[in-house]
Amino acid sequence: MSIRELVCARCGARREQGSVTLYFLGFAIVMIGLLALLVDGGRLLMASADAEDIAAEAARSAGQEVNGPDAITGEGTRADPQKAVATAQDFLADAGVQGTVTVAEDGQSIDITVKDTYQTLLLGGFGYSSMQVTAHADVTLERTDPGA
Repeated sequence: MSIRELVCARCGARREQGSVTLYFLGFAIVMIGLLALLVDGGRLLMASADAEDIAAEAARSAGQEVNGPDAITGEGTRADPQKAVATAQDFLADAGVQGTVTVAEDGQSIDITVKDTYQTLLLGGFGYSSMQVTAHADVTLERTDPGA
């Protein structure tokens, strides 16, 4: 091998020096992004499930606030709108979430919508510091005859 070939081989090696580093840098950035999606995606699903549970429990607690005199006399089972809304709002406040409570005019159904904010762990570095979570639940009051 001549000196010229040896010098040209070294020059070519210098031009490619660091190319593997750029490849691994790009690969590392992609992997960190995927990790962020997996971690925060899973936690977002858990936050959504928690919001669903809170909405269902708030609807259950509001559904227990029936109009006593109507139920006792057998005229029907209807929710007491003021008590149902107050009970559900208290439950939502205790859970630390915001929400709306709607009682139907006939008092037979109650709708709860919960809105919460999920604070991300890793996606904040990509510009997503928080995400909204919304859940919905409803309850329909039915009269049952315990003697039947």
